[in-house]
Amino acid sequence: MAKILIVDDEEDIRDLLMYILKREGHEVSSAENGLAAFTQIGISVPNLIVLDVMMPQMDGIEFCERIKADPKTQHIIICFLTARGEDYSQIAGLESGGDDYVTKPIKPKVLLSRINALLRRNFKNEQKVDLINFAVDRERYLILKNNVEIHFPRKEFELLALLASKPNAVFKREFILNSVWGSDIIVGDRTIDVHIRKIREKIGDHMISTVKGVGYKFNDNAEEI
Repeated sequence: MAKILIVDDEEDIRDLLMYILKREGHEVSSAENGLAAFTQIGISVPNLIVLDVMMPQMDGIEFCERIKADPKTQHIIICFLTARGEDYSQIAGLESGGDDYVTKPIKPKVLLSRINALLRRNFKNEQKVDLINFAVDRERYLILKNNVEIHFPRKEFELLALLASKPNAVFKREFILNSVWGSDIIVGDRTIDVHIRKIREKIGDHMISTVKGVGYKFNDNAEEI
């Protein structure tokens, strides 16, 4: 399920699209023009915007350019709606930062196919970005993920830093216990598991793999700074 915002000055178009997308299980809201859409985004940031090109007050091209220029909203997927037969609106829409376009009159199956493809592609790209932009800052005891600082309690940080020191290498449970807690400290068998669960909640499940019966490994080329 995705959060989708429909921006179109025609009420019947908005109602039709809301019906189609809600039926697919998406959370859908709507706005009649670009200015109203900014108000909606202030309430809840969508994953995807279905955006009409020709609208009063602020057209779709200008709206898209402003969305893509703001770091807080530039990740939002834009799917343009265009009623024009000319290539101009389609090209202008993509050049302004749009991800795809669907022409009117709208064919529900085509629209859903395009939207599902965009959401799948974006999900894969997000995973890829998560894997690349990751760094361990030992001096400040924090992790930078996509340039966002994530603070950890000491033991969680030391465990994550250990795994990230050798990406894709499998660390045995005994080695982790000795390295992070020390051989002189007795801890329970579930101690590592609990810490791994808390780390995954903060950086994503896909970044640490469990090697059954052996230990854990970090699935990224993290860099140490």
